[in-house]
Amino acid sequence: MAFENYNSGKFIYLADDDSDDREFFADAVSEIDPNVIVKQAPDGMHLMEELLALSGPELPEFIFLDINMPGKLGLECLEEIRSVDGGLKEVNIVMLSTSSDPENIRRASELGATFYAVKPSCFERLKSLLEEVLSMSLVGASEGNKKFLLV
Repeated sequence: MAFENYNSGKFIYLADDDSDDREFFADAVSEIDPNVIVKQAPDGMHLMEELLALSGPELPEFIFLDINMPGKLGLECLEEIRSVDGGLKEVNIVMLSTSSDPENIRRASELGATFYAVKPSCFERLKSLLEEVLSMSLVGASEGNKKFLLV
């Protein structure tokens, strides 16, 4: 087994106010790699409370953020995460939204999202998207040799 496919202890966060979307996402990740733990938050407020209590090895590898959530929007969470001191600001953040509005995509890029992905409408496409994201080598991603919009 290749090292990059070994996921012991890997976990990711998903913040989405739609419980069906959260379940859909968790099922897709489980089918891709049952060793990846998906922690879920029903909105941006809960996500930030949980994330700000973490440190070092407890930090997730990825945070997937919906844009439109009650309490605190995904873009607000992104901005807050990128402005905190410590390792949390370095976590990979994927904006995962039904919105393909160019303004949302531009804003997410400006605020420091790692990727922006439009939520696929079917399970197999979601699995393909998540496989692509979770298997990416992100070394050098910040040097501009990454694609930002994933479709």
